[in-house]
Amino acid sequence: MRAFTITSRSMLLGILLFIAPQALADVILHAFDWHYNEVADRAEEIKNLGYKAVLVAPPLKSNAGNCAWWQRYQPQDIRVIDHCKGNKQSFQAMINALNDSNPARRVDVYADIVLNHMANERNGATDFPGQAALNSYAGNPTYWNNQRLFGNLTQGLFSPWDFNPANCIQNYNDVWQVQNWRLCGGAGDSGLPDLNPNSWVLQQQRAYLQALKNMGVKGFRVDAAKHMTIWHINQIFTADIKNGLYVFGEIITSGGTGNNEYNSFLAPYLQYTDHKAYDFPLFESLRRAFTPSGSMNELVDPGAYGQALANNRAVTFTITHDIPTNDGFRYLIMDPTDEYLAYAYVLGRDGGKPLVFSDSTGTDNNRWVNAFRATFMQRMINFHNRMQGQGMEVLASSNCAILFRRGQEGVVGINKCGGQVTFNVNTNGRFYWYRTYRDVLSGSATFSIGGSNHSFSIPARQARMWYAD
Repeated sequence: MRAFTITSRSMLLGILLFIAPQALADVILHAFDWHYNEVADRAEEIKNLGYKAVLVAPPLKSNAGNCAWWQRYQPQDIRVIDHCKGNKQSFQAMINALNDSNPARRVDVYADIVLNHMANERNGATDFPGQAALNSYAGNPTYWNNQRLFGNLTQGLFSPWDFNPANCIQNYNDVWQVQNWRLCGGAGDSGLPDLNPNSWVLQQQRAYLQALKNMGVKGFRVDAAKHMTIWHINQIFTADIKNGLYVFGEIITSGGTGNNEYNSFLAPYLQYTDHKAYDFPLFESLRRAFTPSGSMNELVDPGAYGQALANNRAVTFTITHDIPTNDGFRYLIMDPTDEYLAYAYVLGRDGGKPLVFSDSTGTDNNRWVNAFRATFMQRMINFHNRMQGQGMEVLASSNCAILFRRGQEGVVGINKCGGQVTFNVNTNGRFYWYRTYRDVLSGSATFSIGGSNHSFSIPARQARMWYAD
């Protein structure tokens, strides 16, 4: 394809919008299905790469005999930590390893928590953890007391009275069904027993969160938040529990304002809680923009049209663990090059906390295994951390490409098309003059400003993330 040259004069005036910087937006590593020991063993590397938080496997008891990733999302008991990816001792050792006497190097632990339901097992039983588990606790009290977070392990945790009726969700547009009935797999599956937020359940769930906080956990990802009532969520997350913690919910939508899932589930969550959330509206904007018929103009200011969450509420991403591991979401997987370019946008822009997915299951021929340490990822995180506190101004955009600056310290160009794109930009007051700007991705592409206009060229299917050297 031929190269494109566009002058900033031809851009819509609304593009030249300077957005004041948000508070620090530290990068989260999602160490998906990693053993706690593996996270601890890589603690120094994680610190050196510039991550500031790690989201880890749910700390609870699940079926230790089956190590499929989804077992960690089917709790048998939340009073103890024990599954094939670690126990309470390894969980604490991981927290300690990621901590650091130098606050600038400390990496926080965010725990993935499952509060909506319990495990689908034992022919649909709703007494948890079940008599076999209680017998195991009694038979080896030293081990199990060492794994205990709270509570009396000689007694059960939940009884049939602590669950909603055993109805499977039939209509995912019906808020009542989605938040009070069971997630079921079809073909006669009895589904995941859905917890009723009675006073006993709330007491146990608060004790669980407080125990994790006491261990040093600094944040929570609320799994299946879409399936919990706002009242339930707010009853668990008291002011004392939330104090000093980063809390974000998983509410999957296929768009932002105007989308039924957004209006019914995500908008109320943002309105009636102070939690953060996965920015699925921005993700959908990214997916549309990177399709062959899509336009990068859509990424100029998606929040202005309700197609991205507010900067201080958003966890931004290009892929989550649910996308490749669930058949119903696999259509959301991006082309590898588009995903790379989308990461340049997410890690280059000012807004939200970027989450980097690094897999341990090996799905899709190990595509995301060790993604956290990929060379391009290291360099993008380096750029992101350099730009902390810098505002953002979109300088130019077209169907193919977008160019934005981060204060005077950096500039990002992203080109999704098959030919080079060049933007001619007025530089007055926007950049340092006679100072080298170096592309962190290639390490070699440089420019300096010596006049009131400058041409920025972005190669085909590439990104540039220049910083003031």
